[in-house]
Amino acid sequence: MISKAEIKRIHALRAKKQRDESGLFVVEGEKLVAEALASGFEIDNVYRIEDIGREAMERITMLSSPSPALAVVRIPGAPSRADIDALVASRPLCLALDSVRDPGNLGTIVRIADWFGIDAIFASEDTVELYNPKTVQATMGAIFRRKVFYCDLPEVARKFTAAGMPVFGTFLDGNDIYGEYLSQEGLIVMGSESNGIGPEMAQLVSRRLFIPPYPRGAAGSESLNVAIATAVTCAMFRR
Repeated sequence: MISKAEIKRIHALRAKKQRDESGLFVVEGEKLVAEALASGFEIDNVYRIEDIGREAMERITMLSSPSPALAVVRIPGAPSRADIDALVASRPLCLALDSVRDPGNLGTIVRIADWFGIDAIFASEDTVELYNPKTVQATMGAIFRRKVFYCDLPEVARKFTAAGMPVFGTFLDGNDIYGEYLSQEGLIVMGSESNGIGPEMAQLVSRRLFIPPYPRGAAGSESLNVAIATAVTCAMFRR
């Protein structure tokens, strides 16, 4: 059984403020719950529809219809400056998200990073919250395998540059990505859905890239969705 107090507590986790205060977030679906249980994340509780009943699950779900399983998971602690320095020192290939605001896009990008073996994702402080229910669902479990660091992006970009690694960025006036040499270390900056990479980060990019349309020069869509652009870019780096 599940008490009214528990239902109220889980329901409250729809709000970012409550997630921040409690340090908890919700995962739904048998696959994601299984991923959470196997991840090493601290599990607060697991609720299954056969145990609590459909009516109770309908009251705690954040989906349009209840799934067979739901877990309340503790949010891991934020990384320290030393953690970030150690990551940069390992000469990784990372993504940097500059003001990505759509939860579905963020979740999809985390999933893309997992598929292509991107070492970590750095996100600006104004990027949408990782533990937003829509973001969590869109990761399809990759949230438990890829680290996302909310941080001062310009500072991180400077760390990569100081370590002798390139900072890549996607721009409409960049060099054709299909003809560029792409290293297996560095930082790949992706911009917001509406404005692209902001001026401060743009100044720190050392290698400007462009994903051309087909046929080249064709009049069509103005730009690619940021998650799609990230997928194409990561595929080119891993070709």
